[in-house]
Amino acid sequence: MRFVSTRDNTHEVSFKQAVLDCMPCDGGLYVPSDNSEDLRRWILYADENTSFASLAGSLTSALINKEFSPIICETIASKAFPIDPVLKKLDDNLFLMELYNGPTGTFKDYGVSYLASVLETILTMDGEKSILLDATSGELGACMAKALRGKHLLKSVLVAPKGKLRSLEEEDFVWNGGNIYPIEVDGTVEDCHNLVRKIFSERSLVEKYHLTVANTANIGRLLPQAFFYTYAFSHLKKLVTGDMYYALGAGNYGTLVSGLYGWRLALPVNGFIVPSSPELLRDTMGNCVVPDSIVPLNDRNATDPSEPSNIERLEHVFKVNSLILKSFVYPAELKNEDVDNACKELFVKYNVFADKDLASAYAAALMRKETTKRDDGSVVLISRTSPALDKDFVKHNTGEVLELDSKLSGAFKPVTLGRKAIAPEDIESLISVLNSLNLLRLF
Repeated sequence: MRFVSTRDNTHEVSFKQAVLDCMPCDGGLYVPSDNSEDLRRWILYADENTSFASLAGSLTSALINKEFSPIICETIASKAFPIDPVLKKLDDNLFLMELYNGPTGTFKDYGVSYLASVLETILTMDGEKSILLDATSGELGACMAKALRGKHLLKSVLVAPKGKLRSLEEEDFVWNGGNIYPIEVDGTVEDCHNLVRKIFSERSLVEKYHLTVANTANIGRLLPQAFFYTYAFSHLKKLVTGDMYYALGAGNYGTLVSGLYGWRLALPVNGFIVPSSPELLRDTMGNCVVPDSIVPLNDRNATDPSEPSNIERLEHVFKVNSLILKSFVYPAELKNEDVDNACKELFVKYNVFADKDLASAYAAALMRKETTKRDDGSVVLISRTSPALDKDFVKHNTGEVLELDSKLSGAFKPVTLGRKAIAPEDIESLISVLNSLNLLRLF
């Protein structure tokens, strides 16, 4: 598989280059080229006994077989995915896929772990080193701490508001031989994002320190999410007789985009249902539209490397496959009461606790049931985050109080650095940290 920028499809790069140098110089985002592989034989071969790691290894091998051997691809996946998603049958035509059973209670554990495994493999083969530079309000840092343990060629510089770092142990810190260099900022999370943006706006710094990111601006973080849908299909195909739809929350649209990539790779699916938003909505004719598309790409700012939206990737899929807009993505306009009622129904009818994201997905599916009920269609709800992380919403709608289990409690363990926080505008201190990682040969 080759990759191009959303803003220039004439210059193809390898998977390795797209992951290591995650932000194209033209300000776009890397996406699979139009000449995508057909993975139908791989997808149809898997069944309910296929583990997520095994499936991911096979699909990785099929996608990038010109860069890595099958053994290397299997190794990448086996190290990245020790835990399978959980699939549940709610009724004959409704299923639930839970993606939050990793160490931090969110689906991000899968993507971050895969990216770290891919990067460590690439760096080992090339004899290189790399630094992940990200802003975080806590969640991403918790994922990174778990994913980077045991890595030798990969470091992470995490920029977080003072007091927001969590789930880091003493052995994770670079100065103790670990892979995380946390920096606290005496400001807001937006101040942290601005510091990261300033670094990535200087191309010379990105090249000097071999910088990349762990958020979904990096295609290596986004692509493995396509495996979620393949896994669900392979485990449910004997239970579903009609069409299959996936319902999911909006987020930054990375989960939707990765699902569409799965479809382009020949995943049998009939559509994706999402809540409407200002970025993706239905027009007066009921068709799906992306309002940003009226602005030419050349007239837009460069993609945000610190807090990306995947709308531009979504536009690219729509441009290549224009009929998807009308027949494949189904936005549903929701009110707060629709989401609240959906949360209550999931609890009363199926004994499922739903955070706001899952409740929105179910509410959207109910809103578009005239589509999914045709030809005995089934819906797979995508649950991306533990409901215990949204306990106020759950309590408001169900009256039940959810507590964090021991595993998730560890993911929220506060971190005390004992180091002075930097000022929101102190870009020089951040550069100094990046420079120290090179000069002191701490890799």
